[in-house]
Amino acid sequence: MITKIGELEVIVQGKSDLCLILAHGAGAPMDSEFMNTISMNLATEGIKVVRFEFPYMQKRRITGKKSPPDRQPKLLEAWREVINSFSVERNLFIGGKSMGGRMATVLAAGQEPSPITDRIGGVVCMGYPFHPPGKPEKLRVDHFSEMTKPVLILQGDRDPFGRYREALDFSLPDQIRLERVVDGNHDWQPLKKSSVSWADNMMISARCVAEFMKSQSSHR
Repeated sequence: MITKIGELEVIVQGKSDLCLILAHGAGAPMDSEFMNTISMNLATEGIKVVRFEFPYMQKRRITGKKSPPDRQPKLLEAWREVINSFSVERNLFIGGKSMGGRMATVLAAGQEPSPITDRIGGVVCMGYPFHPPGKPEKLRVDHFSEMTKPVLILQGDRDPFGRYREALDFSLPDQIRLERVVDGNHDWQPLKKSSVSWADNMMISARCVAEFMKSQSSHR
């Protein structure tokens, strides 16, 4: 189901008491192959998924011209608008692909003051951009020390934004759970010679997200 929240268009998929608001990455829209597939798999696992696009991506749809992501305050403003519109949700989680997941962690960590953070049950990151490709010294984890919400990060073995084994050495706080996506790159695509397929990675990851959300909701 496609609906509008103010100026934001959203896709709502599935019916459940467990709701995950999912944001896209920097370069692909909310209906990319990755976002469509993971949303379908999550709905199959009993998760309600809400997808939305940041203003710059909506503009790209209209103009057909690529533009860089909005600055952090505008991205977080979009996040708040969507979360506030789903105020009736009892078990609300937020997350996203790459940049979308990173912004969800910033919001949940409280670096940007917001009364809505108390409603967030946890955060799900699908391919967290720990650092720019080829620049491991530029880590994007400072706000993790302020995180009080449970976080699930699903990270590929070959992710150029931070490989799974690389991330194991980042001394992440206890509330951040790191899970491996076997042989996956940033979009979780494995090597052709891998023992798993992309469909396997998407299905297994969806089950992991559903298990995380269900376990955390039982503690609230």
